[in-house]
Amino acid sequence: MLSISLQSGSNGNCIYVEAGGVRLLFDAGISGQLAETRLAARGREMDGIDALIISHEHIDHVRGAGVIHRRHAIPLYITRHTLRRSAGLIGRTHKPCHFAPGERIEFGPVTVYTIPTPHDAVEPVCFVVAHENKRLGILTDLGHPFAALESIMQDLDAAYLESNYDPDMLETGPYSKPLKDRIRGKHGHISNHESADLASRTVGLLNTSNRLKWIAAAHLSEINNDPELALATHRQTVGKDFPVHVASRNAVGDILEI
Repeated sequence: MLSISLQSGSNGNCIYVEAGGVRLLFDAGISGQLAETRLAARGREMDGIDALIISHEHIDHVRGAGVIHRRHAIPLYITRHTLRRSAGLIGRTHKPCHFAPGERIEFGPVTVYTIPTPHDAVEPVCFVVAHENKRLGILTDLGHPFAALESIMQDLDAAYLESNYDPDMLETGPYSKPLKDRIRGKHGHISNHESADLASRTVGLLNTSNRLKWIAAAHLSEINNDPELALATHRQTVGKDFPVHVASRNAVGDILEI
């Protein structure tokens, strides 16, 4: 199984996953043209992708969904309420495939588990992609470190894990108090420290089996975070020898394999 972050951050999210001959795109918060260009930079193309799967209706996850769905005839997988909320952004759709939060979606030998999150959207989900004995988590827009997250992490080989903000940068930054409270509240995002603590507990619990091979800090805020700070926080907490990547807000990432 391999994955490529085409972009990850509060300005747009899109992750490509390939396994068992199945090619999937998770979220489309960037333009179709940018997604094409960034896939091409890693030797992939948009045509022939098996599904575009949407996590929730916020603009940084659906901005390019309609164009990508229509231009490349990629089946759109989305919950009914998410489609209703984002209809103005997505536009015309052709036979969308609906799933309910918590359902599994099967693509031949690949299973996508949809996991409800407490993020402030109508039916938000995160994902685990499974093929044979490999499992990849796409875990962003989490609301807070809800109880099931730790058990989910324990069963993964790798994860894109939300690391949205640094608490000090958020506190001293330019956002209004209501927006700050929303971000650090139960339905917002998780911080560098919360992400690193979750990863550290997982690595500690699995130190005999070493199942978790890497994490990529994802969905970083432009205003309230810094890639080097996010990386340093994870390395300090998880340990400098554990592989930690940072999914860029502005560029395509490397091909990451498990």
